[in-house]
Amino acid sequence: MRFDFPQVELHLHLDGSFRPETVWELAEAKGVAMPAKDLAGYRDYLAATADCASVNEYLERFELPLRVMQDAAALTRITRELIWDLADRGTAYAEIRFAPQLHTREGLDQRRAVEAVLEGHRQGMAERPDIDIGILLCMMCVGPETANWEANAETVETAAEYLGRGVVGIDLAGAEGIVPLRNFAPLFRRAAELCIPFTCHAGDSPGPDTVADALDFGARRIGHGHHIYQDPALVRRAAALGVTLEICPTSNIQCKTQPSYEAHPAKNLMEMGLGVCINTDNTTLAGVTLADEYEHCVHEMGFTYEDLLTMNRCAIRASFAPIEVKERILTGLKKAAQ
Repeated sequence: MRFDFPQVELHLHLDGSFRPETVWELAEAKGVAMPAKDLAGYRDYLAATADCASVNEYLERFELPLRVMQDAAALTRITRELIWDLADRGTAYAEIRFAPQLHTREGLDQRRAVEAVLEGHRQGMAERPDIDIGILLCMMCVGPETANWEANAETVETAAEYLGRGVVGIDLAGAEGIVPLRNFAPLFRRAAELCIPFTCHAGDSPGPDTVADALDFGARRIGHGHHIYQDPALVRRAAALGVTLEICPTSNIQCKTQPSYEAHPAKNLMEMGLGVCINTDNTTLAGVTLADEYEHCVHEMGFTYEDLLTMNRCAIRASFAPIEVKERILTGLKKAAQ
């Protein structure tokens, strides 16, 4: 099936969406041990390890790419290449997220990590002017909220510094359910004080309680969020607030947070009034493109082609893009529907 409409992706992690050949090359240059003898073997390794026992096991798969993304040149290159690849696949707008604190092992500080990604953003956009890209900075849940509070607080302040210069918002990612999500609320209150838009991972591996916490501190976009389906009253509350769920079907199945595409509640959630949009989460680690996810939507998840257009309209409206970008993409989606 052809998907000839402007495609929008809001939930995409930089360190899970690299070109395998680039990570292989950088690993060789840095002397980083790889789990295969050659590039073909590494590609096989990525495919073979796609299914995980849990979200936490899935998170471990980021360690290898992170080991080679510790200098400015690597961050710039991987960002630039991802933008090229997204544009070549027909993406009209995407928000790429990364956690600057995870790229400080070899001398970079958070500001320099952000500047390296923004340089890749600048280069990629110059080469592919038909795509618009926003950068989200991720805070991280790595245990008790006190474990990296200062680093997370620095991420918020850094986002404020670069807001409007390529950075469009912030997120909280990482391991869910270790501590209540509401423990991170002061960080989001600070973001609100600084007028930084934000989304938040919630309701993926834990139940709906984390979504409730995220709504309480003002999130109106939720990363994943599909376990809200277990609480109909919370669904009604979120729908009334105009919440959009960033659904990543293949990632949910690989992480065992949903049993199958057919059983995924995304279609039901949309019918219950929630905003729903479709994303890959990690194009390389999940082994999918947006077109692949759309195929699953139509053939296994109960969505129609018209639903895909609706979800892309929802995505661009919920995005942190400038109004002129939103209007241009909405115009393109309107034409595609005619």
